[in-house]
Amino acid sequence: MNVNVSLVLTTVPDAATAQKLAQDVLSARLAACVTQLGSVQSNYHWQGKIESAEEIQLLFKTSVARALELERFIQSQHPYDTPEILSWQVTASAAYGQWVNTETQRPIHV
Repeated sequence: MNVNVSLVLTTVPDAATAQKLAQDVLSARLAACVTQLGSVQSNYHWQGKIESAEEIQLLFKTSVARALELERFIQSQHPYDTPEILSWQVTASAAYGQWVNTETQRPIHV
């Protein structure tokens, strides 16, 4: 049986920012895995002009239950005024989906 998981995509300005954001997200268990997709060239409208920038793209794999919290965390830690944060649900294989859900569960404090 397949399991729904969420994918969240963002871009950051450099490798150091990408590494820090990935580590912070993983430490908080907001994602089970973060894939650095590599350098991309972005062209976009910004403040009345067409801009261009080399950026690093990150893809976060998280549970559906933690997706909104992950998005808020990225927003709060991101260096851009208006970061790209795209999120969508996908169907994962049962084993992978269960792994994502297990790795993003909140620790139980007793």
